[in-house]
Amino acid sequence: MNGFDSAALDCLAALADELGFERAALRLAITQSAVSQRLRALEAQVGQPLVVRSRPLRLTEAGKVLLRFARQMQALQVDVARELGERVAPQSRLAIAVNADSLATWVLPALDALVQQGLREGYGLELVVDDQDFTHDSLRQGAVLGCVSTVAEALQGCRVQPLGVMRYVAVASPGFLASQLPGGLHAANFADTPFLVFNRKDDCQVHWVEQAFGVREPRLRERFVPSSEAYVQAALMGWGVGVAPEIQVRPFIEAGRLARLRPEVAVDVALYWHQWQLHGRAALLDQIGRALAEGARQALQ
Repeated sequence: MNGFDSAALDCLAALADELGFERAALRLAITQSAVSQRLRALEAQVGQPLVVRSRPLRLTEAGKVLLRFARQMQALQVDVARELGERVAPQSRLAIAVNADSLATWVLPALDALVQQGLREGYGLELVVDDQDFTHDSLRQGAVLGCVSTVAEALQGCRVQPLGVMRYVAVASPGFLASQLPGGLHAANFADTPFLVFNRKDDCQVHWVEQAFGVREPRLRERFVPSSEAYVQAALMGWGVGVAPEIQVRPFIEAGRLARLRPEVAVDVALYWHQWQLHGRAALLDQIGRALAEGARQALQ
């Protein structure tokens, strides 16, 4: 592993991030020809292709293996530069994957101090957003160094830490309830009631209905709103029933702008922090994990 050229590994990471040679070259402030030369040298060294030169570009399985190594080397380089009191290279980023609901509620306050520190020291923190059941895939593929996930078991070479439980509750606006559900939401009418859904990976609504009415794999009328903030706004505007984080909708419930449906029913989603265990020191990645754990402790159940 020590024989790999760090500049070539940086090229591979830039290609994975930017999905093309032109943007990777711009990010690294070198020519496209230099990016191609470094990639070819790396491919020659491992004896197999590392990227599929398509639009958009994608990594091969071997490329994903080397990408994980490249990310880890970049994290260690950031730590060494910080320890020596040097300014971190401008393209240095530590990427972590988080779910949109955590990002909209407790993650930003938890990471604020580290981001402000990064502004002074020169490193960047990149947040990659995906469903909490799928952020683990980004970690496995080497796209990120850590992730907030619902997966409890650690990947080989990673460590995992419980964060807490995010509780999801069903809400709707008083106007929607008065016009669409005057008799309340029940087993006879839920199938005809619009439910707000974040995206096609989102199954919180299904789990809530299963618990509330004792049905398996219910078919719902779905209205997709792929933004945590816009999702709550859609519920406030009366677009349908939403199943949202309790910590996000609590102020609106207390203000009477949203009403909770079936208060005895909730979907509890346990969250975990995963990070690669890097060879040597990984102070910044460890700091990120500690900050997220403390932020989750304060915000989640």
